[in-house]
This record gives sequence, structure tokens and C-alpha cells, in this order.
Amino acid sequence: MSIINKAAAIGGGVIGAGWVARLLLNGIDVSIFDPDPEASRKVGEVMKGARRAYKQMLPGGLPKEGKLTFAKTIAEAVADADFIQESVPERLDLKHRVLAEIDLYAPANAIVGSSTSGIKPTDMQVAMKKHPERLVVGHPFNPVYLLPLVEIVGGEQTFPEAIEVAKEIYASIGMKPVVIRKEIEAFVGDRLLEAAWREALWLIKDGICTVEELDDIMRYGFGLRWAQMGMFQVYRVAGGEAGMRHFMAQFGPCLKWPWTKLMDVPEFNDELVDLIATQSDDQAHGLSIRELEKIRDDNLVAIMEALSKQNKGKGWGAGALHKDYTKQLAKLAAKKPMASKAAEKAKATKPVKKAEKPKKKTGKRKG
Repeated sequence: MSIINKAAAIGGGVIGAGWVARLLLNGIDVSIFDPDPEASRKVGEVMKGARRAYKQMLPGGLPKEGKLTFAKTIAEAVADADFIQESVPERLDLKHRVLAEIDLYAPANAIVGSSTSGIKPTDMQVAMKKHPERLVVGHPFNPVYLLPLVEIVGGEQTFPEAIEVAKEIYASIGMKPVVIRKEIEAFVGDRLLEAAWREALWLIKDGICTVEELDDIMRYGFGLRWAQMGMFQVYRVAGGEAGMRHFMAQFGPCLKWPWTKLMDVPEFNDELVDLIATQSDDQAHGLSIRELEKIRDDNLVAIMEALSKQNKGKGWGAGALHKDYTKQLAKLAAKKPMASKAAEKAKATKPVKKAEKPKKKTGKRKG
């Protein structure tokens, strides 16, 4: 059960709309502010995809959705919210302006989470003159309404209590909060992704493989292992009966070999962009972004559903969390909306209709 009474979303792009979808589908009212005139349509498109995915998880029916309100200003959006998620573009000057306004108008006890992919919270909270202690990074992964991970990072002024409350809030909407122990740019997830991305760019540029071949290597190989164990547990198993120590002894020397270019990044010029983009277009085989999103969501639901049945029915990894989350949603869906006091009063005072007296028979035959 969520501990959020009212939420606010500042920014309705891919990530912001994903947050809106997860919150609404947990029955939480959301007020959103986004100056984009297309915001309503874009959020609506994400909501369609999210509802479709959730219906696969809960074929018995979804919880009653929260109410979505499009606010005209940040002040209006955050006025009575107890949880606020900021998801504006990755520009520190913009983050400063938006967070300063959120801080000015939001209730003092409201937790403020930022979806930033890499900016340190300390660098953002300097703009918050009233209550910088309630800001945390709440970094999700796309699609936010399905992928449960959220990295929580506190800044120099963040209170430990704010981090604990943020953990409770995110967990209450079916997420897996992981607190990053030390503040660092790009946190953990994006640093790992960035390293793989840099190497991938070289592999494509040097003609070692195409984008489709690289993706096949990931999705048919270690991607399946990572989905349910992660890197270190996979390598522990790879060490055989001797475990991680044997794996480290066997493959540790490889770290000195020139197997990766790491930070040596190819020049990001038009030629490289065209090469990647053209191969990516070929790989899509004419499928639109919306069609690819549906395929992605179907696959994610199927993987999590499959993992939820493992470990003698207890679930494994993300599957165990998914199992608990769908139970939580099912309980919400089973709850009947409470009638308003006015409706209950009207029902109580409504006059009871008297039963009609049976008509006397005349004794005449039909004919």
C-alpha cells in the first residue's frame, strides 16, 4: 500500500510520464506541470502503453486509477503534494530554477526526488534555500512503470531521515530502492552502461560487428544471465565449485590485456552517427517506436512473470519483487471505491417504493 496521498510530477517527457503512469496505476492522484503544449498527448501515449502492460500482469482487473491533473504552474502542481518527482532535462541551470521553485511552494514535509541520470544532488540542492535537506536523487530506468530499480542518492545537505522516507515511498509503489553509499556523478547504473556504450561505439566504428549483431550477443548471451543474477553472482557461478576466488584467479590477469578501449572514445562525428543510425534503422525492420515499446513491455512482463514462478514458487530476484507487487496491485483492484458521504446520505433518505397490490381477478375468460 502506497504511503503517498498526493504526488506531483514536474516534467512529462519519457521518464516523467513513466513516473506518472506508475503513480496513477497505484491509485495515486498526480498533478503534473510541463510547459510543452504536446505534454498531454505524450503522457497519454505512455499511459496507453502502461495500462496495456499492467493488464497483462493483472488480467483480473486493475486498481482504480488516480486522478491526473495538468497544472498551469509549478506552484500549482506542488501546492499540496507530499511527494514530488522532478524529471526535467539534464541541464544544471534548469534544474536550479525548477528546484528553487519547487522548494518555495511545496509543503515543508514533502520529499523531492530528482530523476537526474548523473548530476550530484549536492550540486542541485544549492538552489533550494528553504529545505534542501529533503532532496534526494531518485534515478529510475525506462520504462519507469515496469522496471523496479531506483537509485537513491543523498547530497551533503540531505537528511538521513529523508533517504529513509524516500526508500519507503519508492518501495510502496513496487520499486527496488538501492541507496548509493557515496555521492558520485552518474551513480552506479549509468556508469556501467556508459562503459559498455563506449566500447560498443568502438566495436561498430571499427567494423567488428553491426549494431544488430552486438545486440544479439547481449540479448542471447549474458543479458539473460544479468536479468536474474547480476554480474558478480554470475561470475561466482562461473568459477565452478571454487566460486569467486577461482574465477578471479583465472580471469584476473585478463584485466591487463588490451581487451577494451574503455575511456578512449571514438570521435562523435556525423560519420559515426550516420553509421550507427543507418544500422539501427535496418535492425528495426520498419517497426515504429510504439511497436518496439509494446514488444519491450511484453518481454519484460514475460521475463518477470517467469522469474516470479521460480524458487519453488517464491520467485527469484526481480521476479520475487514482481510477485509481491502484482499481489499489492490485485488488493488495490479488489477494493471498491468508497461512496461519498453525500451519496450515502442520499441513499439512506431515499423513500422506499411500496409494493403494488395484486389486481383482483374479474373471472372473465380470455377469448
